[in-house]
This record gives sequence, C-alpha cells and structure tokens, in this order.
Amino acid sequence: MPEGIFCNKKPIETEEALKAFMGDTSGAQYYKEMQSLDVDSDLLWKTIQNTCKSRIRTWLEICAHCGMCAESCFLYLVNDRDPKQVPAYKIQSTLGEIVKRKGKVDNEFMRMAMETAWAKCTCCNRCGLYCPHGIDMGVMFGYLRGLLYQQGFVPWEMKIGAGMHRVYRAQMDVTEEEFVETFQWMAEEYEEEYVGLTVPVDVENADILYTVNAREVKHYPEDLAEAAILFHAAGENWTIPSKGWELTSLAMFAGDWAACKMQVESVYDAMERLKPKRMVGTECGHAHRATVIEGPYWAGRKDGQTPVPSIHYIEWLAEALREGKLKIDPEKRIKQPVTLQDSCNYVRNHGLREVAREILSYIVEPGYFRDMSPNKEHNFCCGGGGGFNGIGLFRHQRNKGLMTKRDQILKTGAKLVIAPCHNCWDAIRDLEEEYEIGIKWSFLKPLILSMLVVPDHMKPEE
Repeated sequence: MPEGIFCNKKPIETEEALKAFMGDTSGAQYYKEMQSLDVDSDLLWKTIQNTCKSRIRTWLEICAHCGMCAESCFLYLVNDRDPKQVPAYKIQSTLGEIVKRKGKVDNEFMRMAMETAWAKCTCCNRCGLYCPHGIDMGVMFGYLRGLLYQQGFVPWEMKIGAGMHRVYRAQMDVTEEEFVETFQWMAEEYEEEYVGLTVPVDVENADILYTVNAREVKHYPEDLAEAAILFHAAGENWTIPSKGWELTSLAMFAGDWAACKMQVESVYDAMERLKPKRMVGTECGHAHRATVIEGPYWAGRKDGQTPVPSIHYIEWLAEALREGKLKIDPEKRIKQPVTLQDSCNYVRNHGLREVAREILSYIVEPGYFRDMSPNKEHNFCCGGGGGFNGIGLFRHQRNKGLMTKRDQILKTGAKLVIAPCHNCWDAIRDLEEEYEIGIKWSFLKPLILSMLVVPDHMKPEE
C-alpha cells in the first residue's frame, strides 16, 4: 500500500486534516495502515545523498564499537544491559544500515527503526559525553527521525504534534487570541491580591519578551499568572507577543524539520517586530533547545544566534534573586529534603550547570539540598525526553525507563523534586504515579511565589 488515509508521507497541513487525524483514537487505523506502508527507497537515498554530510558519515565510520557509551545510557541500564540497547548498536543498526544499503530497506526494517528512534533513545546525548571520538548521538538520532518522518514511519502523537505546529504555530490547538485572553484572564484572577498586576501585550522595546509552552495555556494557566506576578514584583519592563509566543517544538521530536523552521521563525518574527532587549523563555528544556540552541540553524541564521539575546527562565530568576529584584522570606525557605532534576537540554546541551543551584541557595534552608548522583552534565535523562512522555505505543518502554530516575531520587532521600523543565516535570509526576515512592515535584515559579517578600506597592490596602 503506497499511502494510507492517515499513515502516509504527507504532513498535516490543515485544521480539518488535524481533527480527522485526532479522531483516529490512539492511532488504531494509523498503525494498522503502517503495517503495509511502502518505503520510497529512491526518495530515501536521494535525501541521504543531499543531506547526510561529512560529519554524520564520519561519525558512522569512526565509531570504534568500544562500548564506552553503553553504561551512559539509562535505557541500556534498565533493560538488563541488553547489547541491543548500546547507543552505538542502536544507531549503526538503523541509520548505519540505511546508509550502507543506499535506502534499500523494507517496511519491517522501518518499523524497527521507528521503535529504536523513539522508544530506545531520548536524544539526551549523555552517551556523547563519554564517547572517545565525540560522536553526537543526539544529532544522529535526530537525523534518523527526519528520514523516518519523511517516509511516514513516525509515532501517531508525534505526527499530530508536528501538525499542530504547522496549523497553529503551537504544540497544541491554542490560537493567538486564546493565548492572550488566557494570560490576561489569569492576571485578572490575581489582581486583587497583587495590586497593579497586568499583562503587557506587544509592547515595543521592552526589556523582556516572555515566551511560554502551550501546555501552560491549555493545562496549567496558573503558571502564566505566576510568571506575571514575579515579573511585576521584580519591577521588570516586560511584554508578551500576540504572535510568536510558543517556544516549544514537538516538530523537533517528530523529525519534521520544515515545521521546525516554521515554528522558530514565528518566534524570531516576534523578536524582530517588538525589538525587546532580550527574550526569556519559560521553564522548559526542549523549548530552550529548539528556539535558542538549534533554532538559529533551522532559520538559516549563519551567526548561530537568536535575533535578540535569549535566556532560560532559570537564568532570569537567578539574576533577579542575585540583584535583589526578588526577595525571599528566610522563614519560608524549604526545610525538607529536596533535590534537583538537571534538564538535559539546557544543562548538558547548553552548559547551565550551576544556575539552578544558585537559585536553591536562596530558597532552601542550608543542609536540606541533596544532589542526585550523578548530577549536572552527568545526570541521567528524566526518562521522558525526546517525545518519549507522549507516545502511547511505547508507554511500557517509557515507564520502564523511569526506573533510573526513580532510583536516583530514592538514594537522595528527598521528598521534593524541583524540575524546571516541562518534560522532566511530567516524567517525575508519572514516575510517582507508576512507582509511588512518596515524593512531590514542582516548577520553580510556585515555590518562589510561596516565599516571596511582596513589595509594598503590590499589597492591597487593608
């Protein structure tokens, strides 16, 4: 079967097509059609010839099969050290074989490659940290995902996510009007408690342009209010864009590189339109990676930089605490065992190793912070990154993958896990639901707000 109704090589381009696709509950028909989807070997090989440059080809050739990447992979560890879970084997048996065979692979091979790309790797790149040749497995698996997406072999939820970005420029069906109205509505809910609280929209030349994760708008609108309150308390000149407000990119997880470019350019357009001094993105790791680290290259920006300087929320928060813009009531600091989840995407892949720990020095009573082992750039993936959290077909593999993080947390004795990243937050929430180890988890915003010394001008009159 060359093309199915749902499982085919065409991206989702319209709202009508997106709704029809979502009507296929859990992708039942989609995966049935995938069983007989044809592989366009000529297109596959042509794409490889045009896009597989010397870097990836060199990595495939110089891999020494030394196995030093094995112990670095949490999926290798939780799967009884299965040799087929060694990162080098996973990429050589999929991308390596596709290149070696010049694209002459069949349906069964592509379905195996799909499972490997999305259920055996989160693109955390911890293995790259230990590779003696510096092979970046995250880049290679990302490239493999792009080849699979082009051929129609992509998990149902990932194709939906990429379609959302194409249709809404957001990972969920949130329109520009709904984003602004939700943000303003949440501020109104708190304006009696915090005098003068507003949400500035499309203000030019502001000091801060704030961008978010669409999940906050759809499912956690209190996060929007918390951000507004903290910016207001810090006396910041800030704004949100009515267009280009969504920082995330499920298209990156899906391997839909054209949609990645569309998405990030919408954010860059907002930067160029409003000309802020800098952009601050919410507590989300992959959003930061997509927009700040990878995004400039998708958009063809040769300097590798965003249009204005762009930072992660933890960088702004540390700065605000350091400079005294935000003050913490020492009596309200955390006085229970607490640990920190280091996000792969801005710690290992962007070097922000100490920033969150600086924040904890203000909000945790001395003696109560217990770091995981290993930690910082050596920390293990939460178990849900790279889209793993959201793929129903591979939920069993994802739940098993959570065991490494579960054991890390248990060894700290912590009762609270601070996770300044949406995927990490989700994975740790699911970890508690699955294994019931007796922990709570939180972003930074609500914790800071719970112990904030509210400036007098924001206090309501008695």
